[in-house]
Amino acid sequence: MSPSESRGPLVTPTDLSPTATKDISAAMNGLLADVFALYVKTKNFHWHLSGPHFRDYHLLFDEQADQIFAMTDPIAERVRKVGGSTLRSIGHIARMQRVMDNDAEYVEPSDMLAESIKSWVTTQPAKPLVFALEHHYTQRGLSLDLLKGADRQLAELVVPAAEKMD
Repeated sequence: MSPSESRGPLVTPTDLSPTATKDISAAMNGLLADVFALYVKTKNFHWHLSGPHFRDYHLLFDEQADQIFAMTDPIAERVRKVGGSTLRSIGHIARMQRVMDNDAEYVEPSDMLAESIKSWVTTQPAKPLVFALEHHYTQRGLSLDLLKGADRQLAELVVPAAEKMD
């Protein structure tokens, strides 16, 4: 049999009903499409930055993109594990994504971050957006005024972006 010939459907043993497999796969593939769209949007912002905080935003978007991309394989493998099939192409992603693309020629970096946060909320409505801090703080010492170094720089970028969401 040549590689181009069909060998039949992919079959993965599962205890789920065909309806449950279909429903779970559809939901997970929708999430996967959104995660891929958010990854591309984040890389777009990473590549098209300029301004006084260029390096801070550049590193932030690069780290976010890496973390977002790392989500794709576990999601797709979970779809296969329950007996479904997953996304097959960029076109398939485009048909399923809910995260809106941003093809604007220029976007202010703070607006990029606000849009990224909004896109995250679209894809992960029940999960908080978390940024890891470089330093260890006591409960009493954890306030914006007391943040140090890179943590303070991150807060100076994220807080105004989050305020734009209100």
